[in-house]
Amino acid sequence: MNSLISLFGLLSLLSFDQKPKPEIIASEFIYESAPFPSCHASTLLETPDGILAAWFGGTYERHPDVNIYTSLHKNGTWSKPAEAADGIENKDFRNPTWNPVLHRKPDGEIVLFYKEGPNPREWWGLFKTSTDGGKSWSKAIQTPPGYLGPVKNKTVVLSDGSLLHPSSFETNGVWTTHMEFTDPDLKNWKKVEVPGPFQAIQPTILFHGGEKLQVLTRTQEGVIATAWSEDNGKTWTELSSSGLVHNGSGIDGVTLKNGYHLLVCNPIPKGRNKLSLLGSNDGKTWEELLVLEDEPRGEFSYPAIIQAEDGTVHISYTFQREKIKYVHLRF
Repeated sequence: MNSLISLFGLLSLLSFDQKPKPEIIASEFIYESAPFPSCHASTLLETPDGILAAWFGGTYERHPDVNIYTSLHKNGTWSKPAEAADGIENKDFRNPTWNPVLHRKPDGEIVLFYKEGPNPREWWGLFKTSTDGGKSWSKAIQTPPGYLGPVKNKTVVLSDGSLLHPSSFETNGVWTTHMEFTDPDLKNWKKVEVPGPFQAIQPTILFHGGEKLQVLTRTQEGVIATAWSEDNGKTWTELSSSGLVHNGSGIDGVTLKNGYHLLVCNPIPKGRNKLSLLGSNDGKTWEELLVLEDEPRGEFSYPAIIQAEDGTVHISYTFQREKIKYVHLRF
């Protein structure tokens, strides 16, 4: 454990002393046309074959025909969107699907978490697995009762090798945040609440060395809330304001290899017409690094962000509910 702390301390010295200037390598749509008019809630994962993306698409959010789709970015090109999961229960009834999250296990198997149900208050968690890089998927497996898996943002691997799935509930108008833990094989599920006075959901996790973690969440109170853990998420401080004004939409963050933190969010009190990339050395003081979108009549929301093995950063987000936008950055 001391070696982990020392390593992270060394990496922290390599954090940006001055405001970093991200360089845009690519900015494009994952697809130009698709067999569905509306889409939302993308997720990204690096695989040996390229960057795999997933999202939900259909007639409109909540429509029973909403399925989960994937696309692979390989050799500079995105593959045609392919259906990966649906909510078909029988020949006469189906549910919409929601909020996919991709994760890659140590053995290379890819996991696709998603939700099924009429709405976020009544949905349940499911996951499928793929041993061929996302070309085909297993039958759906339901998460244990009372567990949803990662509700929007990526599962993270803790220093002890276990998985932390940032999750939340929306029950009778009340938003609550919690953490779900499993072993790498998605067994032995456990749950920990994140306390606090905020109506908060859809957490994202940042790393601060050793077993110190930070959570950031969207809230109904007009700010992004944050909480801290010193024991790999077993216990958490109460949620408090991060000081970041926010519209209450989805966010996502990542801690880079050098210890610097990135956060994609809508840094405005209302609407979803501006989407920005923020950066921080300590997870407390944030600055705007890049404006991804800013149009008075636009809707740009529900971002996902990852860092690849080569150090570059990949971002995806909903563009006008019609397409998924992809941005590739170098720092």
